[in-house]
Amino acid sequence: MAGQQPQPCLWALPPKTRKRLVHTFTGAPDGKSSEAAHVTRESTPLSVLLLFFAEIITLLVVETNPYYHQFLQNSDNVPSPQREVTEAEMFAFLALTLQMGHTAQGRLEDYGMKMEQLCCPFYGHTMSRARYYHILRFLHFMDNSSNGVDRTDDRLWKIRGLFEIIRTNFSKFYNPTEHLAVDEVIVKFKGRILFKKYIPKKRKRFGIKMFKLCDSTGYTCDMNVCLGKDRQRAEQHLSATHATVTNLTRGVEGFGHKLYMDNFFSSPNLYDDLAQKKNFLLWDS
Repeated sequence: MAGQQPQPCLWALPPKTRKRLVHTFTGAPDGKSSEAAHVTRESTPLSVLLLFFAEIITLLVVETNPYYHQFLQNSDNVPSPQREVTEAEMFAFLALTLQMGHTAQGRLEDYGMKMEQLCCPFYGHTMSRARYYHILRFLHFMDNSSNGVDRTDDRLWKIRGLFEIIRTNFSKFYNPTEHLAVDEVIVKFKGRILFKKYIPKKRKRFGIKMFKLCDSTGYTCDMNVCLGKDRQRAEQHLSATHATVTNLTRGVEGFGHKLYMDNFFSSPNLYDDLAQKKNFLLWDS
């Protein structure tokens, strides 16, 4: 009616200013850490690789040889004993295994064939086929008789020592940049394991699901394998994704990093925990 004042809209809420706590980044300059100070421009790719994997080679030798001796003790028909595997041989074994991905053959036996049309001298000159088979048969990562291994709750116990070495070295020899991201990835795998995932929307539909913390250069700062027990590891008041993010970021907390993640990990409690207690600034994509 004419002369009446328009009534205010009751359902429209007044605009609210969002407060965002921004922490100054106080982390170390991105790049190699003090642990890798002896790496220079003259360093070779092999020397840098050994920073991360020399300890792994030692682990493989230490665990493979005892496993072979255990086999000899428990075997009824004792074969002719072989000499112990050395670190040099383990390097050669891994080099041959990696090279096999570039010169694909139909069968494993074909890499040692002497037929002219199929022969690849590199393999035979590096290591004999019998020696390669010996190392492959007894390759081991963890002592089966170890009493300190939790085999019931840890589905990754067979390679737990190897995995922890890799995780530790990733954070040991590199300082991450200011901007970090948490996301899930699928490592293609078609073998038989209990925690293999099938995700139809992924390009690699079958594989091992992993959660990774990466910086803006793509470098992996930390990672965890999804074993289907994330909720059991979490505290009672935390969600599984909350526990996953908290675990991945425990090594970079308190430096004012900017953390990016998608809505799969998002929750108000997680944001409050990271922003207030651990000095992160959060972005949700």
